[in-house]
Amino acid sequence: MLHKTKGVVLNYIRFKESSIIARIYTEKLGIQSYLVNGVRSSKSKSNRIALFQPLTLLDMVVYHQSRPDALHRLSEVRNQHPFGMLPFDMVRTSLALFITELLGKCLKEEEPNEPLFRFLEHTVVALDSVEAGLESFHLSFMVHLAGYLGFGIETAGEFAAGLREHRYSSPPDEVQQQALDLLLGDGELAPLSIGKAARNALLAQLLFYYRTHLDGFGEMKSLEVLRAVLR
Repeated sequence: MLHKTKGVVLNYIRFKESSIIARIYTEKLGIQSYLVNGVRSSKSKSNRIALFQPLTLLDMVVYHQSRPDALHRLSEVRNQHPFGMLPFDMVRTSLALFITELLGKCLKEEEPNEPLFRFLEHTVVALDSVEAGLESFHLSFMVHLAGYLGFGIETAGEFAAGLREHRYSSPPDEVQQQALDLLLGDGELAPLSIGKAARNALLAQLLFYYRTHLDGFGEMKSLEVLRAVLR
């Protein structure tokens, strides 16, 4: 059956000689995998592989099968929001890799969640366009994403108490709690003016918080690169 939907690309893997399997979080169908033929062929006249880079926003018409383990196919696909800065800026690219890895660990359901999709869509556009606050973009994203995933942070005080309950060794100090309160008080992806050490500590706390709520969360491979590029 044909469906028209928007999507956010999470990643892709190579398949056979010239094809890929793209993992995409869609507005109407939740998270799905699509077989895309011929995009890696040297004979291809178009650069369609660029459509499947992390966080690319797509408008799609898809062939969707009812079997839960099915590989679906694309009938039509186009770039909904051509990037202006994201692919050409190391900080934005590193943030995109971190965000896509995080989403890959968090998004498991095939059921659609349109409010979550709208939030992700807004996140991608903001990451491509904001001029300030990139150093705290991932922290703001994690704070707000948790709410859409069902384990939202109510207050900085409750967050700190929860970490202590789980015997986390370094719960938020006063500076980090104030920063978290600022993020919680802003419905947007808010910039945050705190030092690198405090940001890294808050990031570690948020990752621990995610691990307590998501089975098999594991380690973030992109974390080392992100910490290296953010000042």
